[in-house]
Amino acid sequence: MYSSWKKYAAEFIGTLVLVLVGCGSAATAGGQLGYLGIAFAFGLSIVAMAYVIGPISGCHINPAVSLAMLIRRKMSGTDFIGYVIAQTAGAVAGSALLYAIIHSTGQSVASLGQNGFGEGYGIGITVTMAFIVEIVLTFIFIYAILGVTSDSANSHVVGLVIGLSLVLVHILGIGLTGTSVNPARSFGPAILLGGEALSQVWVFLVAPFIGAALAAIAYRLLNAHKAA
Repeated sequence: MYSSWKKYAAEFIGTLVLVLVGCGSAATAGGQLGYLGIAFAFGLSIVAMAYVIGPISGCHINPAVSLAMLIRRKMSGTDFIGYVIAQTAGAVAGSALLYAIIHSTGQSVASLGQNGFGEGYGIGITVTMAFIVEIVLTFIFIYAILGVTSDSANSHVVGLVIGLSLVLVHILGIGLTGTSVNPARSFGPAILLGGEALSQVWVFLVAPFIGAALAAIAYRLLNAHKAA
């Protein structure tokens, strides 16, 4: 059993890596990589971190994942708060490092891989549809996580399955909202950019939590033989 500070430090590092690599790929090379390349940047970040910090903290690196684990009684309320604080701090740190990298070129920083909706972002979906999209995509992602982590026999493939599940939801979601499914990942870029990114970030803070809660409830109802 690892001490709390080690778990929180692991979550900080993991979320920093996710934001730096995932959002950084979108902000600096999105045109070259395309949606599929960006999706794999996010997913491979999860895979890499899962096999390093997974044994320490479970590699949530996402407050929505932590909420689902709290609902499933896989973590304490104290740890949930500690995880969310560490994840948020890691996302802000990753965004700040990305900001510094882009700013060092002398360019104005217009993108940190932030999420969004409306005219000029992706295909221009409405705020209501963005909210629905984020709930649905988070549900899919968290439901997959709960499934693969429910059986210890899957331990050797957990990181790969979770990473590929994140790739899956990004393939659809990037053109719609930029794909959040992770409140910390959305908060970091928005708090540094301000403006429209910050005014819209509430969608990407609230909707993933709803999606995670629904996934945890659905898993308990539909997978009762495992959830008991």
